[in-house]
Amino acid sequence: MFNEQLKLHIIVFVWGFTAILGVLIELDSFQLVFYRTLIAAISMGIFMKFKGWDLKVNWKEAFKLLFTGGLVASHWILFFASAKISKVSVCLAGIATTALFTSLLEPLLTKSSIKPYEVVLGLFVIVGLYIIFQFEFDHALGLSLSLCAAFVGSLFSVLNGNYVKTISSPKITLYEMIGGCITAFICLPFLSDSPTLLAVPSTLDIIYLLILAVICTTIAYAVCVEIQKSLSAFQVNLTVNLEPIYGIILALLFFGEEETMTPGFYVGAGIILLSVLSYPFLKQNYNRRSSNRKKLHEEVIQN
Repeated sequence: MFNEQLKLHIIVFVWGFTAILGVLIELDSFQLVFYRTLIAAISMGIFMKFKGWDLKVNWKEAFKLLFTGGLVASHWILFFASAKISKVSVCLAGIATTALFTSLLEPLLTKSSIKPYEVVLGLFVIVGLYIIFQFEFDHALGLSLSLCAAFVGSLFSVLNGNYVKTISSPKITLYEMIGGCITAFICLPFLSDSPTLLAVPSTLDIIYLLILAVICTTIAYAVCVEIQKSLSAFQVNLTVNLEPIYGIILALLFFGEEETMTPGFYVGAGIILLSVLSYPFLKQNYNRRSSNRKKLHEEVIQN
């Protein structure tokens, strides 16, 4: 169990590195996402073939997955654009709200009820964001882009939560990477800032892209799926919520003074991160109490 938890922390640590790679890669966010999804789709396809897994889906499933892949591409484009025009720490502070956006979107899309603790945590997040905007107004655009990325990320997370009930996770990833690649390529002529439609990456950018697409996407995904067979969903979700913290620490180590923010930023980011980290605990406690009330109600009816 310790080894599985260690692997999970390493994966989350690797995911926290993605924003730094986005800054280091000289391509704009549209070209970056195109190459990332292209390499990830190819490597995932090779991985699935090597494992002997079925790659086929019906046309309805393919359409849904390709569309959702477009949302994934949009999420990454906004994410990397935020990191490039602002700072990694600002980008990750915004991305930390993904779980809470999900908690609000999921009831709307699945017609379930909103939990009281989710509303309270949402209010804390708003307070944290207000503090950050007050002290880091110069980075308002970067934070706004990362919040949009968090919203889109929460949307495709909810959709994937429904897809995984009938489609295997590897197929979801493969087809969404293909959809993301197509979306990024379509956007290139209209939205990319590059003077050329598809710039050829430098040798260093190719290395960074391979790390981003193969290690941070395909390999990390494959290991995470394997780990979920041993660890509970609670343990996985709690650890994944540490990604922004790892990312901010890595950004300080890599970029030093460039990533140093005002005390107000760290207060606001701290409130957001504490809200996100407390979410799994509150959800587990709420579910346990709801289950106990249901059992008690059934016993009363039986008696």
